[in-house]
Amino acid sequence: MPTQASVIDHPFANPEHPQSPHERVLFVSDEPSGMQCVIAIHDTARGPAYGGCRFTRYPDVQAALTDALRLSEGMSLKNALAGLPFGGGKAVLIQPDPMPDREAVLRAFGDAVESLAGRYITAEDVGTSVADMQTIRSRTAHVGGLPDDDGRDGDPSPYTAMGVHIAMRAGAAHVFGNESLAGRTVAIQGLGSVGYSLAEHLAREGARLVVADVDATRTERAARLLDAEVVGVGQIAAVDCDIFAPCALGAVLNERTIPALRARLICGAANNQLATSADGERLVGRGITYLPDFLVNAGGIIRVGLAHLGRGDEVTVQTAIDEIATRAQAVMTLADRSGQTPARLADAWARRRLREFDAELDREVVVHG
Repeated sequence: MPTQASVIDHPFANPEHPQSPHERVLFVSDEPSGMQCVIAIHDTARGPAYGGCRFTRYPDVQAALTDALRLSEGMSLKNALAGLPFGGGKAVLIQPDPMPDREAVLRAFGDAVESLAGRYITAEDVGTSVADMQTIRSRTAHVGGLPDDDGRDGDPSPYTAMGVHIAMRAGAAHVFGNESLAGRTVAIQGLGSVGYSLAEHLAREGARLVVADVDATRTERAARLLDAEVVGVGQIAAVDCDIFAPCALGAVLNERTIPALRARLICGAANNQLATSADGERLVGRGITYLPDFLVNAGGIIRVGLAHLGRGDEVTVQTAIDEIATRAQAVMTLADRSGQTPARLADAWARRRLREFDAELDREVVVHG
């Protein structure tokens, strides 16, 4: 175990869902390597908490804690809706400035994961890679997203993008009456591993792309290879488009950006896109259909989760990811019938599944809300 650890065993509650507190939160530091991290375990009723490791800069520990709490709860909802036998957890590594020895930081983090004895399983997220998971694996067996025996590298990003693309087609069928995205204008915010892979899917289908990213090399690549139009990061949410795909960081849908949106459908890979639950109501008020992030961006965890269970063959994974479209359609249909927001309906469905595996209950939730 790293040299210092603070373990919080009393619950951390989300004020919007006080009935769903976190089970355990660890603050861990390791002076020799400079590693500092927060590991948040939200719920393990369905199985060990499974969720990625984010490695980025935070202004302070409180910001890292807030991110870990929101992301780990989102993983509980995502895993439950996807039908995976895992709970929700997340780790955030606070990137030192300057960076000392990256591998030493990751090994110390691996020790922290190992101290939880399998209660938390880590994997890639923003700022971490397959190579990083291999380093962490040198200190703990509780790691996903590793290369397969058949040569696949373990990167979940293409599968996350695949799931978002499939959900977007379901959303287009519901909103526009045709699932084809050919000729549709899609504005993509963020061209990281998932965002760029999504852009490739859309370009192959014939969509018109408008993109933005803080990294100019990414947007230049999309313009050159995918014929994408490039706009500034401050403009992308207000682009005249059919579909807006947030694929960067969270809270992009808020009281400031929602009035400027011109899309009719929102479907993207970023976690925690709504700044607050009230923003889901604002979207409905504007006649915009929002597909909840934890519903549509589950492709990556489906891939690494099934691989962890020894069921990671392409046919099984593809079948499971295809079911994202079925769930998206069910939520949109029920939202139209009930007047409730898709976000609230998907949230309620997932929270019931945290404790219940019965398919009959799932059907009841879809039919009756």
